[in-house]
Amino acid sequence: MIYFDNAATTAVSPAVVESMLPWFTEKFGNPSSIFYTIGAEAGKGIDEAREWIAEAIGCEKTELFFTGSGSEADNWAVKGTALKSGKKHIITSAIEHHAILHTCAFLEKQGYRVTYLPVNEKGLVSPADLEAEICEDTALVSIMLANNEIGTIQPIKELAEIAHKKGVLFHTDAVQAVGAIPVDVKELGVDMLSMSAHKFHGPKGIGALYIRKGLRPVQLIHGGGQERNMRAGTENTAYIVGMARAITDAVKNMEENSARISRLRDKLIEGVLSAVPETILNGDRENRLPGNANFSFRYIEGESLLLRLSLAGFAASSGSACASASLDPSHVLLAIGLPHEIAHGSLRISLGTENTEEEVDRFLQVLPPIVETLRQMSPLYENK
Repeated sequence: MIYFDNAATTAVSPAVVESMLPWFTEKFGNPSSIFYTIGAEAGKGIDEAREWIAEAIGCEKTELFFTGSGSEADNWAVKGTALKSGKKHIITSAIEHHAILHTCAFLEKQGYRVTYLPVNEKGLVSPADLEAEICEDTALVSIMLANNEIGTIQPIKELAEIAHKKGVLFHTDAVQAVGAIPVDVKELGVDMLSMSAHKFHGPKGIGALYIRKGLRPVQLIHGGGQERNMRAGTENTAYIVGMARAITDAVKNMEENSARISRLRDKLIEGVLSAVPETILNGDRENRLPGNANFSFRYIEGESLLLRLSLAGFAASSGSACASASLDPSHVLLAIGLPHEIAHGSLRISLGTENTEEEVDRFLQVLPPIVETLRQMSPLYENK
């Protein structure tokens, strides 16, 4: 199986696995048990890991809080800020991950007002639109750094400056961006940032939320005093150490990996667009994640395409893995202006560090006849 779905998750690297193993066995102590060696050792391991991760995103270690996932980090940033501020208005975009959209929907049921900013055909939020929507009652703006489906990278620094000019906090969901492109919280100017280890060859089940010094959103999980009394629950030492190793490796090799993956992406995009007529590339052609290529093929269903690609040995997706059970077309593709029938025929390819040019060549051989076969079966294609 050729794996072309790295936006859904990545394989844990051998180096990361090796770094984690001792913390399951001889270094198994509870990091809160500081009065004997194996507990204190676990606490030290977490402290060192926090330093590595903080360095990778340009923050202080005291500004980094571990969570169970990127989704938890998103929930904490949005709900915690809303509850803390006392204001009742949230601004986000129409193409956010469901961890943000469903959190905002929950808050709407609690009496909050949410503005969902539109995007253009490339998936970009307009800074002017954001500025026009901020009001006295706005508690938070949350705009993702890079979209998980179409790969578009937002002008977060500019958007954060607009929010701050109006005295409003800014959060970004950077789950797809961290490890793939340079991310520096101070350079971006954000107040909070969410991330998740399994997107950059770390383990699933561990994420983090950067919270700028001086902020204290209401905590979501109550219990013990872990994470400096901000997030209860015994820390997952092994996974935290694995996350630190994964992000350190990702940042160290980013320039080389990004250049190589971008070349493969461009070859794939050019090959698909030239070989398969009536195909649309979704997202910004240039301003996109290195490994992302999202297409819509007229006259076919994305589910049928994925099944046939799987039989041919390729793992891909039609959008976010978190919405894979839904039969509805992608909310992201609808937001950029695609009609339902075209949005249904979408394919997301997300390349990673392990992918090769030979795999892209093989894909470009396999895809065109599959699309042609499916179109010949379609009454829409017959009557075009």
